[in-house]
Amino acid sequence: MSISIKWFPRSWFQIKAKDKIIYIDPAYLRTYFTKYSKKIEFSKWPGPIDGLPEKELEKADAILITHLHKDHCKRVTVNRLKKKDTLIIAPEHCLTELGKDIKVIRPGEEISFGNTLVKAIDAYNTPEGSSTRKLHHKGYGVGYLITIQGKTIYHAGDTDFIPEMKKIGKVDVALLPIGGTFTMDLQEAVQAAIAIKPKVVIPMHRLKADPLEFKRKVEAKSNIKVVPLQIGEVYQLK
Repeated sequence: MSISIKWFPRSWFQIKAKDKIIYIDPAYLRTYFTKYSKKIEFSKWPGPIDGLPEKELEKADAILITHLHKDHCKRVTVNRLKKKDTLIIAPEHCLTELGKDIKVIRPGEEISFGNTLVKAIDAYNTPEGSSTRKLHHKGYGVGYLITIQGKTIYHAGDTDFIPEMKKIGKVDVALLPIGGTFTMDLQEAVQAAIAIKPKVVIPMHRLKADPLEFKRKVEAKSNIKVVPLQIGEVYQLK
């Protein structure tokens, strides 16, 4: 049974497995990102509303939030995607945006639901890292290791290339930021990908970085497959 991974800007993913729908960082789209992102990214976006496209997305069994910034954590979008029993996992500071009905997680902690295991991993900017704006201090946000149907997906969150990435173990798909302003840039993301050694990398939080250049550089130096997705495009993990 395959797992589908669908991307929306900046770092919003839908992960759909046999009996689970998980969202990571569902947040603003057109109304928030237009002034930051290349217009070409949004020319294909089908709807003008603030949180979701015109075509209704499936409700979530779980929603994972990496940190409080509005391009990752937005109450209106979470509320549109959740059911009465949706599990919402986030760092403690997200309580101010999402309310008290969330499961707080810290780096190193694990939460399981059904046959799915979620582990929080550190995500932060480093003094020596390539990010030009150091807004993500250690302990502020997280990345996630999601193990489902025997596969492990790593969502790095907003981060530079950090030592913890070398120790996370087997990863089937890594979702890595490459934008360079608030996260590691393309060159540093290449180093991170090679250190993590996933089978597949999907670039996210792209800003002005060229995902095709990232693909060329990673695949020239490794056996890792890089899959740049368009808005709403799906990768099937088998």
